[in-house]
Amino acid sequence: MKIKVYNQEGKEAGTADLPDGVFGLKWNADLVHQVVTGQAANLRRGTAHAKGRSEVRGGGRKPWRQKGTGRARHGSIRSPIWIGGGVTHGPLKEKSYHKKINKKMAKKALFTALSAKARDNEIVILEDLKFSEAKTRYAAEIFRNLSQVDALKDIVKAKTLLAFPEKSHDLKRAFRNLPRVGMDEARNLNAHEVLQYRYILMSKAVLGIFKQ
Repeated sequence: MKIKVYNQEGKEAGTADLPDGVFGLKWNADLVHQVVTGQAANLRRGTAHAKGRSEVRGGGRKPWRQKGTGRARHGSIRSPIWIGGGVTHGPLKEKSYHKKINKKMAKKALFTALSAKARDNEIVILEDLKFSEAKTRYAAEIFRNLSQVDALKDIVKAKTLLAFPEKSHDLKRAFRNLPRVGMDEARNLNAHEVLQYRYILMSKAVLGIFKQ
């Protein structure tokens, strides 16, 4: 698949070949749904916790004697039926939401999501991505330049994921203050992350990583 390549001024700078094994797959809704829901579940921390009657403070003494008062018998003011008592069958922090995802499934789901983006013209390739200084104004200028292209006129307003070929503190520093822009290394991308954004912006160097 051929795709246009742009420079940082928003001008066409040639074309690039998108590998069919990464950007030419058919849509597989069942696979993508299974992987994405699993990846979303693995992001859950599971910290919700309700104290049971054995964890609530106080209640060590019997409220009143067993017989002779005319009132119902009780053994502790921290019983679940008392206000301020423990919780019955509440959430526990020991619960794990982890779901196993096979590596081949995760990889194919990622490539399927990227293929869908490519068909919708939502993959944006830059010839190169570098600045003389790590300044936000330079990063914002790239989006303004790309918005002059008819097919990318709403890239300034849409959510965009920037895929780096490798870790770069300067690029992260330049792009981190832009709203609706996410960043990650290409080797760390997954289907769940890709589908959170409309556009995927990357340099030509990233295409070599997907071929590996």
